[in-house]
Amino acid sequence: MIGMVREVTPEVDASAVLAGAQFIDAFRVEVGATAVNAREACTRMVLDGPRWIDALLRLRNILVKPFGLKTSGEGAPAPHGLIGLFPVLSETPEQLVAGFDDSHLDFRIVVDVSGNAASRQVTSTTLVRTHNLLGRTYLALIMPFHKLVVRNMMGRIVEPVR
Repeated sequence: MIGMVREVTPEVDASAVLAGAQFIDAFRVEVGATAVNAREACTRMVLDGPRWIDALLRLRNILVKPFGLKTSGEGAPAPHGLIGLFPVLSETPEQLVAGFDDSHLDFRIVVDVSGNAASRQVTSTTLVRTHNLLGRTYLALIMPFHKLVVRNMMGRIVEPVR
C-alpha cells in the first residue's frame, strides 16, 4: 500500500556498511510511481520535519553536550556533502549512506530505492556500533523514540515537495 511504512528485515551488508554493528533495523515505504532517487528520498526524510522531532533533537543536543558528544555531523568527513546534520559518505542514485563516528558510538543510515517506475519502494536502514557504556546507554535511551521518528520521516517521502 502506497505511503504505508512498515518494519522489514534489513537487507544491507552490515559488515560492509558498519562492521561490528550491534544494532540494525530497517523500514520500507511504497512510493508508487513517485520519481525519487536515494538523495531525494533522504532529503525528504531529514529536512523540514515536524516540530516535535526538531524539539527532540534540540533536547538531545543539550543533554549530550556536557559529555562531549557531537551535536551534528559538522567536521566529520562528508565526501558527498551534508543532508541536514548527516554527512553523506557514499552515494549512487539507488543508495545513499550517511552517518558519522563519535566517541560513544558510530552510526550509519542507508537509504535504498528499488523497483521500477510504476512501483518504487524506499528502504531506510539504521546501523549502530557502540564503543563503551555511554554508547550502550545512549542507544538504550533513544530506542523508544527511534522507531517513531523513522516511521514519521519515511512517511514524508511520498508527500509532495513543498
